[in-house]
Amino acid sequence: MNLPLIDLIVIIAYMAGVVLFGCSFYFRRSSPDDYTVGGGKMPAWTVGMSIFATFVSSISFLALPGNAYMSNWNGFVFSLSIPIASLIAIKFFVPLYRSINSPSAYYYLETRFGAWARIYASVCYLLTQLARMGAIMYLLALPMNALFGWSIPLIIIVTGVCVLLYSMMGGIEAVIWTDAIQGIILIAGALACLGTLMFTMPEGPGQLFEIAAANDKFSLGSFGTSVSAPTFWVILVYGLFINLQNYGIDQNYVQRYMSAKSEKEAVKSTWMGSMLYVPVSLMFFFIGTALFAYYQAQPELLPDALRQEGMADKVFPHFIVNGLPAGITGLLIASIFAAGMSTVSTSINSSATVILTDYYKRFFNKNTTMRQSMRVLYIASFVMGIFSIVVSLAMMQVKSALDAWWALSSIFSGGMLGLFLLGFVSQKVQSFDAAMGVIAGILVICWVSLSPVYFTDGVWVQFKSTLHTNLAIVVGTTAIFLVGFAVAGIFGRNTGKTAQKGSTVYPKDKVKR
Repeated sequence: MNLPLIDLIVIIAYMAGVVLFGCSFYFRRSSPDDYTVGGGKMPAWTVGMSIFATFVSSISFLALPGNAYMSNWNGFVFSLSIPIASLIAIKFFVPLYRSINSPSAYYYLETRFGAWARIYASVCYLLTQLARMGAIMYLLALPMNALFGWSIPLIIIVTGVCVLLYSMMGGIEAVIWTDAIQGIILIAGALACLGTLMFTMPEGPGQLFEIAAANDKFSLGSFGTSVSAPTFWVILVYGLFINLQNYGIDQNYVQRYMSAKSEKEAVKSTWMGSMLYVPVSLMFFFIGTALFAYYQAQPELLPDALRQEGMADKVFPHFIVNGLPAGITGLLIASIFAAGMSTVSTSINSSATVILTDYYKRFFNKNTTMRQSMRVLYIASFVMGIFSIVVSLAMMQVKSALDAWWALSSIFSGGMLGLFLLGFVSQKVQSFDAAMGVIAGILVICWVSLSPVYFTDGVWVQFKSTLHTNLAIVVGTTAIFLVGFAVAGIFGRNTGKTAQKGSTVYPKDKVKR
């Protein structure tokens, strides 16, 4: 289709503005600390908006409406767990990381259990980020494919390079400031879309609610006790564990805690970013429901190809292209890019920080110069950006990007939350105990995730897991936690001095203030 000039101007101006603005921070940085934690001087509101934008990726902007269009509001239950997780973060995690004063989220694990724990958690984190960036850039390509008919691989590569450019050059300051701006654009675009959907219904906004209610589209899912289906309780527990992991041991969030001016400012930022996501995610689910009602009332507006199974993620892009007035289409496309680019840039920067602090400085060169550190950060950013593009191209084979992301995040996270809790809750659990817990957790996660795929016939069928895949992180975390405590209780030995919270093992990991 031919894009109206005003929409084209909005999209080009936005893309150019973000890249140039992000790259401009290249001339404002003076050290690796500026690159990784912004020198610990970022305003609270920008950090809060960055936390929010990190949550609201193109996964939210496209996959949540697609999920609601295809089914109901079951996925919104995930958001209901966020206030609980953020409260725990404010009480325990933020003070812990601020006291340790390290740019690495996994430095604490080494003070408790040794280098193996730090490596295990950081590897799980890097794999999770690759899966996340892949899903985000794939969803980012869908509306542009619908708009211009360009190939999805080409769009993924071009947008991936743009994000890589400004996140690599600008560091965390560029990421946080662009996140703040993009978060505002994102909310404005979603509100504009929702308003258009509601007031273009043939019989007015009331018809939307009538159709949605008649088709049970507002349901939060079954309240039954099944653990093999995505019931209300399964999604709630999954969400609680994932969000505890996000706020507790995710490098993306820990860097933001450290970038705020003080602990008080970090707490404000965490509250702002987490609580803002709940109503915004609700708006995305409502958009999906509104899309269902819109095309039920006007079925001739939706092509038959988009009615097939597995096409739900493409319904919203179709509406953006064909259902919005000129100008608003450009705003929505810019909003989708805002959502995706902010999250991918965050993941690239945080992954580079992990590679520098947890690998290069820890194992290869503990006495790195400022120039060497910056070189490693640039190279690591570039490598992670390229790998994310490859993963995104692979995402083209899945039916639902949201389901794929949830499953992969549950698997790759490896139940590392359990390892962190072992170290945080009890000083009696030591390295050997934790290692046994991790082994048990990995085995349980593999069983939950892989047995339904491979144990399909013969004698192995009876050993197949009946748990929903999203519960992999739940049972993995629980297994690590319980087995670690059990081994510590059974052996009751003293294998060495246990580090206390906030203790220092490798001072050069610390952020200079």
